[in-house]
Amino acid sequence: MRSQDHDRLFLSPPHLGRHEMNYVHKAIEDNWVAPAGPNLTGFEADICEATGVAHCVALSSGTAAIHLGLILLGVGPGDEVLCPSFTFVATANPILYLGATPVFVDSEPDTWNICPERLREAVVDRIAKGKKPKALILVHLYGMPARLPEILALAAEYELPILEDAAEALGSRFNKQPLGSFGTVGVFSFNGNKILTTSGGGALVTNDAELAKKTRFLATQAKDEAPHYQHSQVGYNYRLSNILAGIGRGQMGLLEDRVKKRREIFSWYQENLARLPGLSVALAPEPAGSCSNRWLTTILLKPADPDATPGTALVTPETVRRQLETHNIECRPLWKPLHLQPLFQAAPMYGGEVCADLFTRGLCLPSGTAMTDVELRRVAEALAECF
Repeated sequence: MRSQDHDRLFLSPPHLGRHEMNYVHKAIEDNWVAPAGPNLTGFEADICEATGVAHCVALSSGTAAIHLGLILLGVGPGDEVLCPSFTFVATANPILYLGATPVFVDSEPDTWNICPERLREAVVDRIAKGKKPKALILVHLYGMPARLPEILALAAEYELPILEDAAEALGSRFNKQPLGSFGTVGVFSFNGNKILTTSGGGALVTNDAELAKKTRFLATQAKDEAPHYQHSQVGYNYRLSNILAGIGRGQMGLLEDRVKKRREIFSWYQENLARLPGLSVALAPEPAGSCSNRWLTTILLKPADPDATPGTALVTPETVRRQLETHNIECRPLWKPLHLQPLFQAAPMYGGEVCADLFTRGLCLPSGTAMTDVELRRVAEALAECF
């Protein structure tokens, strides 16, 4: 069957439950349609309960949360911020917003997250050059916990504040502690493709009451206390709508079920794709203590065989992607490392071989929680045609 025979199968589409509309209707009926109201405060309380963090500020996007988080950590013009290269551009763009410079660090091959050994190399070298990094952005890629014990110890040793980018990792845990709760500030995304969504939205969490207060201040145009509009510093229009927060309230009650379903989808792929000779389901083993939400199931193509017959066709990620497109199945490459992006060509980079190899060989498969067994088989059959 070809594309015209099936509806489009998306990578990670929104999946609404039964209660979101109740909160949205209530907001409209009560005229709470501004970036304030009961849904907003309720959504923030739900996030605090799910993450075990004391304070939450719901914002217009995860990117906005990273931007404000860096401001809270004192990042400004001329500073340097440590950041994994293997991540979405939204992780690093806010560094540029502030006139700072990202210092990129390679991944390690087990979790694909920032490599502690390369990270130490970067910190030592930047200090030797007289540029101690102002902060570390720690990403949990595709929901997989990074190597937290080593990274937290290194950050403490060099007194590096951590902004924990858990945009893809809501519901993931390390040693039973929710991700997003390990840094000075944590960040979540509720974009339409995430495990839970508010259509567009994000959140900043912290255990520091003063940082939470400052976040709300900056996110609402930095209005000073006065009967008129008084402003002493730059502010932003970053608060989440009360209507969208209503969607979030309905979604938060589904978190446990959504994580369970994503993990089941990963296990299904792992079992049913194992027989394909040129392919391995990536991120298979969870490091000790880790529990990933398996936001996206990812695959790696095995490296080319140097002893293969000359002229043998090489199956590449683009070959696979195009093949799945003929079946109307969305499939995307892994993140292109940021040090290979034209936007960041002048930024320092430590390592690079691991994340470049992952990008060259990897793909993300449809992983939406509304997927049926029939749809999973459809993906597996399309992949089988490639090998």
